[in-house]
Amino acid sequence: MKRINLIFVLLSLMFLGSSGSVAPTIIKIRKVVIDAGHGGDDPGAVGKKSKEKDIALAVALKIGNYIKAAFPEIEIVYTRKTDVFVELYKRAKIANDSKADLFISIHCNASKSIEPQGTETWVMGLHKSQANLEVAKKENAAILYENDYSVQYDGFDPNSPEANIIFSLYQNAYLDQSLKFSSLVQKQFSTKAGRADRGVKQAGFLVLYKTTMPGALIEIGFISHPEEEEYLKSESGQNIIASAIYRSFKEYKTQVEGSINLPENNIPSDTIFRQVIVKDTSKIVVKPDTVKVVQNPKINEVFFRVQFATSSNKKSVNLPEFKGLNDVKFYFQNGLYKYTCGNFKTLKEAVDCQHIVQTKGFKDAFVVAFLNEERISPNEALKYTGN
Repeated sequence: MKRINLIFVLLSLMFLGSSGSVAPTIIKIRKVVIDAGHGGDDPGAVGKKSKEKDIALAVALKIGNYIKAAFPEIEIVYTRKTDVFVELYKRAKIANDSKADLFISIHCNASKSIEPQGTETWVMGLHKSQANLEVAKKENAAILYENDYSVQYDGFDPNSPEANIIFSLYQNAYLDQSLKFSSLVQKQFSTKAGRADRGVKQAGFLVLYKTTMPGALIEIGFISHPEEEEYLKSESGQNIIASAIYRSFKEYKTQVEGSINLPENNIPSDTIFRQVIVKDTSKIVVKPDTVKVVQNPKINEVFFRVQFATSSNKKSVNLPEFKGLNDVKFYFQNGLYKYTCGNFKTLKEAVDCQHIVQTKGFKDAFVVAFLNEERISPNEALKYTGN
């Protein structure tokens, strides 16, 4: 009976979506939400000859047309198809209610200087720099056009630097997939569209915060750069940008459907810490961070932890934002530092901890499993705990 209950709970964790434990398995991409930034009374960034809201809408519609023409079976959902204002939380609700498999948000960048140009793609994550924070603040300021925004966004104040920094700690279980798609977008921009590549970045974006699927916010160019503004407002420029995003979607779809894709949980174990076992089995050499000494490690010992944050930079486990979380650790995987708390021998204890962590503001915290300090999938955890 205990084994049956464990199987049920593990399978539930693997397929839960919006509740935040573990992202659902994606085998086929059937629905894509395309979000044209700003709209209506919110113009977004304003250039000398154009507005962000208009360019974003034109490109978003083109992307949808390209995808639909190539994949008639895929349903395209737009957060807006005309020049209307849609609240950020409603954009996420549209995506969640439609049970979409991917969320693509289209925006134009801007700077006080006319020099910056190029494309960059953003995912929900920790602010890496002040520049990243400023981009997030610019896009999040759209909520000032909304009524009762403090209620809809859990008291978030877009004018508060502290609020933006703490908000960036909120993560979701789809970060790895979002990074994968974003990398493909930037690759297409630089190699096919001939745009300056400003890279894939992380910051706290409200429009990505409440979506329960992989997603990215794409800044397709600087409307403040005179030449780039001309390019972005032109029919040919919009076609090239839209086709680049379509091609990245096509490649992402091929990769996702090539294998069962459990976000955060199906990553080959040899990518975790790149461990090297030496002759003295009491020691595990861990690269690139530290050397961990394990005294008399138990064979096939599984522990469950709650992952609550991810960062491209190494952060102290003693951050004030982590206060109240017990036994905070991090591990390095796929170029990211991933933070966990707790260390439990039973899944039930970990799930109880997950709920507590979510009440502390990390709403997308989810349970992960480790075998002898190596990240493993739920299936592997089931196998070992079942024995």
